[in-house]
Amino acid sequence: MRRISLALPVLAGAIAGAIVAVVIGTGSSSKTVTQTIVSTPVTAPAATAVPTSQSNNRSGMTINQIYRQDSPGVVDITVTSVTNAGAGSGFFGLGGQSQTQEDEGAGVVYNKQGDIITDEHVVAGTDPKIEVHFQDGVNAPATIVGTPDASTDVAVIHVNVPTSQLHPIPFADSSKAQVGDPVVAIGSPFSLPETVTAGIVSAVGRAIQAPNGYTITGAIQTDAAINPGNSGGPLLDANGQVLGLNDQIQTSSGSSAGVGFATPGNTDVQVANEMIAGKKVQHAYVGLCVQNPLTGSGAQVATTSGQSCPSGPVVAGGPAARAGIKPGDVITAVNGIKISSSDDFVAVLSKYSPGQTVTFTVTVPGHGSTRRTIQVTLGNRPATAPTSG
Repeated sequence: MRRISLALPVLAGAIAGAIVAVVIGTGSSSKTVTQTIVSTPVTAPAATAVPTSQSNNRSGMTINQIYRQDSPGVVDITVTSVTNAGAGSGFFGLGGQSQTQEDEGAGVVYNKQGDIITDEHVVAGTDPKIEVHFQDGVNAPATIVGTPDASTDVAVIHVNVPTSQLHPIPFADSSKAQVGDPVVAIGSPFSLPETVTAGIVSAVGRAIQAPNGYTITGAIQTDAAINPGNSGGPLLDANGQVLGLNDQIQTSSGSSAGVGFATPGNTDVQVANEMIAGKKVQHAYVGLCVQNPLTGSGAQVATTSGQSCPSGPVVAGGPAARAGIKPGDVITAVNGIKISSSDDFVAVLSKYSPGQTVTFTVTVPGHGSTRRTIQVTLGNRPATAPTSG
């Protein structure tokens, strides 16, 4: 996780997903543990019951058993990068002074081929030098596989070590996590590798901010202590399987306040598999800033610009603008799938791909709730969320 100098959760809007801003600082000329991105959950999770992630082993494992089984598959990751202080700040304006920064996070051994999954923001930066440290003391350099995906905060790195050194941890079906399920986190908080904390699933279906300003849906909230350096490490269920990668905390102090978030394991696996297969990860984009309507259900297009909608309610030239969607419109269905909230809208759209055409059912408040259908051809999400219209 990137270093945070100030933990400042702010309100969220949406550009094909909710947008949340954070204040991010960087260290220089010193070692820093990677830090947690602070984000505010947008809405409460859906109340529908789903099978527990421990349904096939209701007794579960003890924390010690989970640690013994899975800790060999959790690695400590250090990332070193060099930056230049500025072209004109050196003697006689001949160049700036180089600064070295070392960040730290964690990762999960994914397969016997040497692929390791971690958070994108753990390895972000220009030409980073990545070192992987295994539990038994073996260290190995790592290279990035494909292009890390900032929209889901997932990256894959690769190490060349003997297969005997690799202990993959299986992923659970993250959609089956239920509130109250026991969980265990393993990571490197404050440069302390192999640290274990435990808690429960506090909520499911949360929406959190991605490093590039978009929204990650389906996140798992936990009260297991997660601190700077836990990023990319696993959140494990009672069977010792990965529910997701620890990603963010909500805090006023910069340290754990008992509100942490993990990216959904199902998404982590899908994105990682695409990277390993050499595919470029793409996401559908519509170009709207949506919110929950004051009355009724659906996802309402905002009517004004502001902190939560920096690019305006409808991004100029975007797919929604070309289709004729207007500020104030309430989207109640996508391809016949009912939309109850702005989070529903984001989650449903995430199932589609760029270039697909979807049908929005739209009503206009104050005009007799006139219903109309609008076809929108989805675009390819820009690298970062638009900040101006």
